[in-house]
Amino acid sequence: MLEELRITGLGVIEDATLPLGPGLTVITGETGAGKTMVVTSLNLLFGGRADAGRVRADPGRATVDGRLTLPAHVRAAVESRIADAGAEIDDDGTLLMSRTLTAEGRSRAHVGGRTVPVSLLSEVGERVFALHGQSDQLRLLRPAEQRAALDRYAGPEHEKLLGQFTELYSRWRAVEDDLADRRANARQRSQEADLLRLGLDEISRVDPQPGEDELLREEAQRLEHVEGLRTASQLAHVALAGTGEGDDVADVLSLIATARRTLEAQASVDRVLGELAERLDEVATLAGDVSTELGTYLASLDADPGRLQEVYERRAALRALTRKYAEDVDGVVAWADHARTRLAELDTSDELLEELDRERQRLHGEVAELAAVLSAARHEAAGRFAADVTVELAGLAMPHARIEVVVVPKPAGSGPTIPGPGDGGGEVGVGPDGADDIELRLLPHPGAPAQPLQKGASGGELSRVMLAIEVVFAGAGGPPTLVFDEVDSGVGGTAAVEIGKRLARLAREHQVLVVTHLPQVAAFADRHLVVAKDTGGAVTTSGVRPVERTDRARELARMLAGLPDSDLGIAHAEELLSVADREKAR
Repeated sequence: MLEELRITGLGVIEDATLPLGPGLTVITGETGAGKTMVVTSLNLLFGGRADAGRVRADPGRATVDGRLTLPAHVRAAVESRIADAGAEIDDDGTLLMSRTLTAEGRSRAHVGGRTVPVSLLSEVGERVFALHGQSDQLRLLRPAEQRAALDRYAGPEHEKLLGQFTELYSRWRAVEDDLADRRANARQRSQEADLLRLGLDEISRVDPQPGEDELLREEAQRLEHVEGLRTASQLAHVALAGTGEGDDVADVLSLIATARRTLEAQASVDRVLGELAERLDEVATLAGDVSTELGTYLASLDADPGRLQEVYERRAALRALTRKYAEDVDGVVAWADHARTRLAELDTSDELLEELDRERQRLHGEVAELAAVLSAARHEAAGRFAADVTVELAGLAMPHARIEVVVVPKPAGSGPTIPGPGDGGGEVGVGPDGADDIELRLLPHPGAPAQPLQKGASGGELSRVMLAIEVVFAGAGGPPTLVFDEVDSGVGGTAAVEIGKRLARLAREHQVLVVTHLPQVAAFADRHLVVAKDTGGAVTTSGVRPVERTDRARELARMLAGLPDSDLGIAHAEELLSVADREKAR
């Protein structure tokens, strides 16, 4: 539930705070006062597309802050997701969210005090928020949206089945496309494979090893300078340990030993000299180690000209590979690995084609079977969905209207097909969403033919159909916060009162926010906010204020007749409020 919304620097709204809460909240105001900015701010807060043109020139930045409390059925999922981004819910159980947009188009998002990607706002929004506006009515006219509505109504098990079908369909199409490509491009694939095999044969003859070029470079350098290396190491070795032939030249190890004995002789007089003698032990050990390693190094030096020639030849062979295939030997090895993988992809052998064809047929059969199961589930859900929506329409001043949900096979066109239902059913089209086309049809009154929504529904009827569908969905859960942006457009009279009743009923289990121009709807609110425009200064601004009984009656009178100070209008408004209170108490 959204507890509070603060908007600064967005459109005509300079700085406004909307106190929100459970139940039904309506937002009203004069045309152009900024009601649309409230909806825009909600859309921004939950990750919607940012329009820099909405940002006020002063201060050149728009900010929307929201404070939410999360119901138990979504809290765990939201908390886990935001924790991945380093954010967290406050100790009191609330979640702070913020979206900032600059006039230059830069956008930043914060959740739980941490900077996060805007996409995280969208992920949270999908679980806690649903926006329904006049554009949603237009979306409801699209066959894909009607199919999605039926699938959503059918429940989570059905949606799980749909997910399994989509995955299976993708695998089938991947094998189908792979097989078709191998058959259609066999010549090109064969030519590419021949070139790869030539390269692999050349590389395998040389058999390069990772890092080999660098090791050979170092070895060649040692062999080329072997005499200089031997002279330097011999001199150093003699200086450290002597020649061992009894000469009179003092070596380092002997001098260190002499110094150590001299200091030890005086250690009883001054312990400092004893400590220095111990440190000379460490020096002697280190010098001895270096002397030993120098001896080993001298023994390993190889002046064999034959080995040097071998190194030259090996480096030349490796350079021939690096000129063709990569910058270095490691790159050549990687090229060979990739070439082996690519060869498997280029295989057009009869054995592989037969294996792929068997896999294609198997997956095709599984797709057909699962499509039939999905279609049967949709037929079953269609009847229930139509009946539930029809009941709601009766309560929305359309007592004789009826909704039909028609499930028909997709026509076999240029795309993929599967066997149709029943014996001799022919071929039907199939896509990632199944083999069905869904169409919502409206019978507005007895005797009228059933017409698709896009042909048979007026604007007011379409508003009520959409609201009826939303009420039906609400019974099955869904996001805890629902926002309706003037979905009552084109409706008036008794139908408007019935819409108010339905929204109030919806608000018993959801937080419902409604932007409306109908007083009959506004009368049913638990909380009424008015967006008011101030044109007294050089720049037009708007603010939002809650209204209680007397001010609320004046606002309803303005909505009824444009006369907020009319005694007759206020009396009419108070009567409307009383009727709404009685209806809500039932």
